[in-house]
Amino acid sequence: MKKILCIALLFVAGLSYGQIRLEGVVKDSLGTPLELANVIAINQETKGMESYGITNEQGTFRLELGQNGTFEIQISYVGMTTYKEVLTTGESNLEKTYTLVSENALDEVELVYTMPVSMKGDTLVYDADSFNTGTERKLEDVLENLPGVEINEDGQIEVEGKVVNKLMVNGKDFFDGDTKLATKNIPSKAVDKIQVLRNYSEVGQLSSVTNNSDNVALNIKLREGKENFWFGDVTAGAGTSPDNALYILQPKLFYYSPKYSLNFIGDLNNTGEVALTRRDIRNFGGGFRAPSRDSGTSINLGDNGLDFLTNEANALEIENKLATGNFSYSPSQALDLSGFLIYNSSRVVSKETSFIRYTDPSLGIPDEATEQSSTERSNQALLKLSAKFQPNFSNQMDYDILARVSDDRQNQDAFSSVIGTTTQFDEVTPYSINQNLNYYYTLNEDHIFAFEAQHLLRNEDPFYNAVLGNDPDDGSDAFDNTARELGLDTTQTAYDLGQDRRIKSNQLDAKLDYYNILNSKSNLNLTLGVILSRQQFDSRIFQFLDDGSEFDPT
Repeated sequence: MKKILCIALLFVAGLSYGQIRLEGVVKDSLGTPLELANVIAINQETKGMESYGITNEQGTFRLELGQNGTFEIQISYVGMTTYKEVLTTGESNLEKTYTLVSENALDEVELVYTMPVSMKGDTLVYDADSFNTGTERKLEDVLENLPGVEINEDGQIEVEGKVVNKLMVNGKDFFDGDTKLATKNIPSKAVDKIQVLRNYSEVGQLSSVTNNSDNVALNIKLREGKENFWFGDVTAGAGTSPDNALYILQPKLFYYSPKYSLNFIGDLNNTGEVALTRRDIRNFGGGFRAPSRDSGTSINLGDNGLDFLTNEANALEIENKLATGNFSYSPSQALDLSGFLIYNSSRVVSKETSFIRYTDPSLGIPDEATEQSSTERSNQALLKLSAKFQPNFSNQMDYDILARVSDDRQNQDAFSSVIGTTTQFDEVTPYSINQNLNYYYTLNEDHIFAFEAQHLLRNEDPFYNAVLGNDPDDGSDAFDNTARELGLDTTQTAYDLGQDRRIKSNQLDAKLDYYNILNSKSNLNLTLGVILSRQQFDSRIFQFLDDGSEFDPT
């Protein structure tokens, strides 16, 4: 009965809130398409904004309007008289062409609405209140309301199809520009304006000599009214389940002032809600990019961390602990200091069963029943400190250091009705220290020098252990022939194999660039670079014997 009632309610909702599309073109009196014209639809019944759009390069736009309604269409463009039209919709989509005329005189200005979107050079500014509906909780809810902005499946922000590379709050990096931490945690009520910075360049001196067409950054402007203020929220909850007690605690606190800012985000829960996945932590590079990659050269040292098998979304149990802190401090206009600390601990339990039956008995393959359980633990910590010194436009020096340490373990128990029980254990406790030093010098408007250097020190020690049961008196076990070929001791009660590896990496990557600006469209770039890389690798495979000793079959 409940299912029937739900379907009926959804059907009524569909009739009440059906929508049609209004698509159109905005041109001037000469028939030239107008880009970045604002198109607003005002609901004549509620007197609120129903929909909003911006024209593209072809002057086209699209609005979503309710069926069988009356709306006032307002179209505005700088230097043009605002066009207004009352439009009544039916149940079919509409197509319109609008022509704006030049505004020769301005006798009276009537301000009815704050401009939802404005354009200043390469900066697009959204007014958050113009798009909010009152149901938003986090920054991601605000962003999803904005035309041309969406959050993809990986949690990244996209603006007009381009992934946002950096996110700032009041002009300061938020956790080194990580977008996912910001969208999931900044409260919507604190957001005033969203600035989209197109053609964004980290170094202003190089903006005229590098291709930044795909670089997009966001700057979140917080609400004004207080010079020094705290904001944030705390989520807490507890409950029960058939297996164990459930809990969640998520404090999120932010402090901003003209000179410094402090951010803290915590997460403690066993409900399966993951603030940052293990992949997010691994991919959190702290903004480091090898200098040589810009010139088409690089040496990839590889990654010997654990590749966890369990999809966290399908796990039986998840325990997650997260503590993060971020700060920025500007003791003077020339010096900026910033940094962050991230600690993440997670435990994931999974279980999978299967049964395979072969329909052709002539193959002689027995049916196989399998059961596999896995417990994965991951403890990761990152610390980054950054300094930027820019006494004038001609000189800028940046220094960053990122330290990373982790302790990852994975236990897998697998049972097969054909080969028996197998136990596998993986462990790795690596650490790395990455340093980055950049210096940019502008001799004059035609000559620019840039020096970039990065040093990486990394130590990895993956360990693997596998145990397969064995009957010493039965020489026909499934693994016995293979064991003899490998030189293993087949008289043991189990094949207990281990592998130790040690990988030490030490790499320096540096380059010096000279830019000679020839004209507004051309420049000459000379690059001198060097990569010094040293990597040591050691590995051994051995067998644990029943008496506790180790046997080296090689």
